Formats: sequence, C-alpha cells, structure tokens
Amino acid sequence: MQYMYVISVNLIIFSLSPRPLYCSCCIFGQALSQMEVDEVVPLPRLSRVAVCGGTHGNELSGVYLVRELLRGHRGAMEEGGEEKSEPLSVLMVLSNPRAIQQCRRYVDTDLNRCFTHATLNCPLSDTTPYEISRARELNAFLGPKRSPEAVDLVCDLHNTTANMGLCLISYSDCDWICLHIFKHLQRKMPDTPMRFIHLDVSAKESFSLDSVGKHGFAMEIGPQPHGVMRSNIYTTMKAGVQHMLDWVRFFNSGTVFEGGSVDVFTMVKNLDYPRDGETHNITAAIHPQLQDRDFCLLRPDDPLFQTFSGETLRYKGSEALYPFFINECAYYEKGIAVSLSTKRHVMIPAVRVQTEVERQAFQQPFTSEEEEEEEEEEE
Repeated sequence: MQYMYVISVNLIIFSLSPRPLYCSCCIFGQALSQMEVDEVVPLPRLSRVAVCGGTHGNELSGVYLVRELLRGHRGAMEEGGEEKSEPLSVLMVLSNPRAIQQCRRYVDTDLNRCFTHATLNCPLSDTTPYEISRARELNAFLGPKRSPEAVDLVCDLHNTTANMGLCLISYSDCDWICLHIFKHLQRKMPDTPMRFIHLDVSAKESFSLDSVGKHGFAMEIGPQPHGVMRSNIYTTMKAGVQHMLDWVRFFNSGTVFEGGSVDVFTMVKNLDYPRDGETHNITAAIHPQLQDRDFCLLRPDDPLFQTFSGETLRYKGSEALYPFFINECAYYEKGIAVSLSTKRHVMIPAVRVQTEVERQAFQQPFTSEEEEEEEEEEE
C-alpha cells in the first residue's frame, strides 16, 4: 500500500485507498424502515470518509482538529506508518480557507448554505461570491452531490454558542449508517450530552456541505464562542471524530452492530426575536429561564423572551416542543432566536457490511436529483 498526501485547491487530503462503488442511503432507508430491529441488514462498505473543518472560519475546534489530524498522519507516515495499511481513505478538508485566515464565519456569504441544487448549478461570473465558487470546488472534489462518485460519508465539524452538547445533524431519519454512528458515540461517550437532529428537507433543497456525500452529518458541539478555542470542547470533538472513524473501521471489518432505538429531534420551525416594526431592531432577548436550556421541553405559556424594558413574553405555540440553537450568535443575522423540534423514537435494524456476493446481487440503480424531482411531480 502506497501512502500519498495531496494538496489541491486548498484542500488538505490524506488518502489511503481507491474509491468505492455507489450506494444510496435513501433507497436503503426507505426499503428497510419496517424491518425488525433484530434482523441484520447488509450495507455497502464505507471506503472514503471526509472529515471537514472550517466550513465556518471562526468555528475553531474543527479547524484545529483537522490540522492536528493531518499532522498526526504525516508523523505516522514518517515513522513507517505505511506498513499499517487499511482499506479506508480519510480525506481531511479545510473547507473555507479564506474565512479561516480571517477568522470569520464567511467572506461573502454562508458557505454552509451554498450546496442546494440551484446554487451548485447557477451560472458563475467575476462577481460570484467566493463561497459559491468554493462550494463548486468542494462539490467537484467530494461529490458530485447525489452521484455514484460522491464520498461515502461526510462529517462536517461545527461549533455553536448554544448549550447543545454534541449533536449530529442529518437530513435523514432513516439513514442507518448515521444513526448507528450516533449510537456508537453514545456508548463510547456516556458523560457527553448527545442528540440526533433531523432536518426534514428534500435532497434537492439540502443546503450544507455534509449533503454532498452518500451519507453525511454535521457534528455540532457547544457551547463555545466563535473565534475562541475551549479545550474541553476540542477534546470532545476529537473523541467524537475518533469514535466515528473507529465505527467505520469496525463496520468495514465485518462487525455486526445490534439494532435498537434512537431519540430523533426533528426541527419543525424557527422563531425570530421580537423586532421594532420600523427599524427592525430586536426589542427583546431570550428569557433567563430559557437561556442554556437546549432540548428542555418548552410548553405553551412558558417564558420565551424578556423585553429590554423587563416584560416577559411567553411562548404562544399550541404544543410543547424542544428548543435548540437557543440564542445562537451566528443566527442573529438569519432572524433565528431559537429552533423548535419534536422528539420521537426511531427503531433501527442491526447492520453489517455487505459481502462481495451480496454487493453484486444487491446493487441499486442510482437515482439522480432530476429523476427524484420528476417522481415528486408525478406524485
């Protein structure tokens, strides 16, 4: 096995093996949703995994973790690590180098909103925002999105100023790979508050970097101020990434992972701050009784905001929901004070890697975004 480092268009890569065959997690998720938990489901091997940091340039845990992982791999290679070959390619990517250099969330526009079908296919010009051009580069390297050539798994590293612990954020609540990785992290990190967040968005409208892979999630860890490094948050992220990579290696080696249930928080809506009708300035802050209580049930008539004159504004929703991203610093510009979600138990089957015979017998036809759009229109 020959080890190779490649530096291309500001992507930092450590690569160990060739690319795998394609499999659609959505096809598997829909087909297997009614299966018994104790029935073992064979899934395709995960041969290429991307660990991305710095999609937001001031979320520093991912930036420094990717740099540290790359430095560690280089050191291992110099010490003869090429003898410890494995059939797994780990690509380490600094996603937004210009924003990282300036320690800003973004330069022109939010990179993590630039991966929709429309944005990736819009015409480019000399005035195109940097992050849209960068999204094209990342999509070409890690994807193309929703294609057979896309990497098997994308783990995009993020920090939040909200008190959310460690969260995996995914566009699917039936992706057995992502859900099993989450269960593995729960087992290995029992003292870390951990949740699985589901964004109920179509593949065509999925907007973040992790949507480029066949499987993908954002690993969001907080609280940590943007532009700041906290050792405990960094250590938690490092452990989470290492356990994720360990799970992939165990899975590829044939380990059977038992089924079970996962609590999934599905985002249903965002709430903005109260604002002045003329100036559009906010007129209230998150209420002290809600601040830092991410994922604690918010019931109708509970305190939600406190105006700058001291008045308590209460939650007027008709149902109790679970808040998260409470008072996230980066969301002021997006008009989001808090996101609200439902919680439900999702049953997942036992899984293992496919054998070669199963792989050849169970190859799924690839469904492109255009074909999915046509199917949705027919329905």
